[in-house]
Amino acid sequence: MTAPEPLPVTADSLLAVTYNDDGLVPAIVQDDATGEVLMMAWMNAETLRLTFDEGRTVFWSRSRREVWRKGDTSGDIQVVRSAHYDCDGDTLLFRVDQHGAGACHTGARSCFFRSFTEPGATGDS
Repeated sequence: MTAPEPLPVTADSLLAVTYNDDGLVPAIVQDDATGEVLMMAWMNAETLRLTFDEGRTVFWSRSRREVWRKGDTSGDIQVVRSAHYDCDGDTLLFRVDQHGAGACHTGARSCFFRSFTEPGATGDS
Protein backbone atom coordinates (compact mmCIF):
# COMPACT_ATOMS: atom_id res chain seq x y z
CA MET A 1 0.00 0.00 0.00
CA THR A 2 1.19 3.48 -0.83
CA ALA A 3 1.51 5.39 2.44
CA PRO A 4 -0.35 8.68 2.75
CA GLU A 5 1.80 11.81 2.82
CA PRO A 6 0.80 15.41 3.54
CA LEU A 7 -0.07 17.44 0.46
CA PRO A 8 1.09 21.02 -0.01
CA VAL A 9 -1.75 23.51 -0.26
CA THR A 10 -1.83 27.28 -0.56
CA ALA A 11 -3.85 29.52 1.73
CA ASP A 12 -5.35 31.23 -1.33
CA SER A 13 -6.71 27.96 -2.69
CA LEU A 14 -8.31 27.13 0.65
CA LEU A 15 -9.94 30.57 0.68
CA ALA A 16 -11.38 29.88 -2.79
CA VAL A 17 -13.61 27.09 -1.44
CA THR A 18 -17.26 28.07 -1.11
CA TYR A 19 -19.19 26.21 1.58
CA ASN A 20 -22.99 25.87 1.69
CA ASP A 21 -25.16 27.23 4.52
CA ASP A 22 -24.27 24.18 6.63
CA GLY A 23 -20.55 24.86 6.21
CA LEU A 24 -20.10 21.91 3.84
CA VAL A 25 -18.81 21.36 0.32
CA PRO A 26 -19.35 18.23 -1.83
CA ALA A 27 -16.22 16.19 -2.55
CA ILE A 28 -16.08 13.77 -5.47
CA VAL A 29 -13.54 10.97 -5.19
CA GLN A 30 -12.10 9.46 -8.35
CA ASP A 31 -9.67 6.57 -8.86
CA ASP A 32 -6.39 8.11 -10.01
CA ALA A 33 -5.41 5.15 -12.20
CA THR A 34 -8.73 4.44 -13.95
CA GLY A 35 -10.71 7.68 -13.68
CA GLU A 36 -13.65 5.77 -12.18
CA VAL A 37 -15.82 7.90 -9.88
CA LEU A 38 -15.79 6.08 -6.54
CA MET A 39 -17.94 8.18 -4.25
CA MET A 40 -19.18 11.59 -3.15
CA ALA A 41 -19.08 12.80 0.43
CA TRP A 42 -19.10 16.09 2.32
CA MET A 43 -16.24 18.10 3.76
CA ASN A 44 -16.07 21.11 6.04
CA ALA A 45 -13.08 23.41 6.50
CA GLU A 46 -11.63 21.16 9.22
CA THR A 47 -11.85 17.91 7.25
CA LEU A 48 -10.48 19.57 4.13
CA ARG A 49 -7.45 20.72 6.11
CA LEU A 50 -7.08 17.26 7.71
CA THR A 51 -7.18 15.66 4.25
CA PHE A 52 -4.21 17.79 3.16
CA ASP A 53 -2.36 17.29 6.46
CA GLU A 54 -2.83 13.50 6.48
CA GLY A 55 -2.73 12.75 2.73
CA ARG A 56 -5.87 10.62 2.93
CA THR A 57 -9.53 11.48 2.59
CA VAL A 58 -11.26 12.82 5.68
CA PHE A 59 -14.94 13.76 5.50
CA TRP A 60 -17.74 15.15 7.62
CA SER A 61 -20.47 12.61 8.43
CA ARG A 62 -23.78 14.45 8.30
CA SER A 63 -25.66 11.57 9.94
CA ARG A 64 -23.20 11.11 12.82
CA ARG A 65 -22.20 14.78 12.91
CA GLU A 66 -18.52 13.92 13.28
CA VAL A 67 -15.21 13.72 11.45
CA TRP A 68 -14.99 10.53 9.38
CA ARG A 69 -11.64 9.22 8.15
CA LYS A 70 -12.37 6.97 5.19
CA GLY A 71 -11.19 3.47 6.03
CA ASP A 72 -10.78 3.79 9.81
CA THR A 73 -13.24 0.95 10.39
CA SER A 74 -13.11 -0.87 7.03
CA GLY A 75 -9.41 -0.50 6.25
CA ASP A 76 -10.39 0.73 2.75
CA ILE A 77 -8.46 3.99 2.86
CA GLN A 78 -8.01 6.49 0.06
CA VAL A 79 -4.54 7.97 -0.43
CA VAL A 80 -4.87 11.37 -2.10
CA ARG A 81 -2.79 11.82 -5.24
CA SER A 82 -4.18 15.21 -6.31
CA ALA A 83 -6.87 17.65 -5.25
CA HIS A 84 -8.83 20.17 -7.29
CA TYR A 85 -11.70 22.61 -6.93
CA ASP A 86 -14.10 23.67 -9.66
CA CYS A 87 -14.47 27.09 -11.29
CA ASP A 88 -16.96 28.26 -8.64
CA GLY A 89 -15.06 26.75 -5.74
CA ASP A 90 -18.18 24.91 -4.63
CA THR A 91 -17.23 21.33 -5.55
CA LEU A 92 -14.02 19.44 -4.81
CA LEU A 93 -12.39 16.58 -6.71
CA PHE A 94 -9.89 14.19 -5.19
CA ARG A 95 -7.94 11.68 -7.27
CA VAL A 96 -6.94 8.80 -5.02
CA ASP A 97 -5.34 5.40 -4.77
CA GLN A 98 -8.18 3.27 -3.38
CA HIS A 99 -6.94 0.55 -1.03
CA GLY A 100 -8.97 -2.41 0.18
CA ALA A 101 -12.25 -3.73 -1.18
CA GLY A 102 -13.65 -0.43 -2.34
CA ALA A 103 -15.12 2.95 -1.58
CA CYS A 104 -18.76 2.06 -0.92
CA HIS A 105 -20.09 1.09 2.51
CA THR A 106 -21.89 -1.79 0.75
CA GLY A 107 -18.54 -3.34 -0.13
CA ALA A 108 -18.72 -2.31 -3.80
CA ARG A 109 -15.71 -0.67 -5.40
CA SER A 110 -17.77 2.40 -6.35
CA CYS A 111 -20.91 3.85 -4.81
CA PHE A 112 -22.22 4.36 -8.35
CA PHE A 113 -23.06 0.76 -9.25
CA ARG A 114 -26.79 1.29 -9.89
CA SER A 115 -28.09 2.39 -13.30
CA PHE A 116 -31.26 4.18 -14.31
CA THR A 117 -31.11 2.65 -17.80
CA GLU A 118 -29.56 -0.83 -17.48
CA PRO A 119 -31.98 -3.53 -16.30
CA GLY A 120 -30.64 -5.49 -13.35
CA ALA A 121 -27.86 -2.99 -12.64
CA THR A 122 -28.83 -2.68 -8.98
CA GLY A 123 -26.28 -4.99 -7.39
CA ASP A 124 -22.73 -4.14 -6.54
CA SER A 125 -20.03 -4.51 -9.15
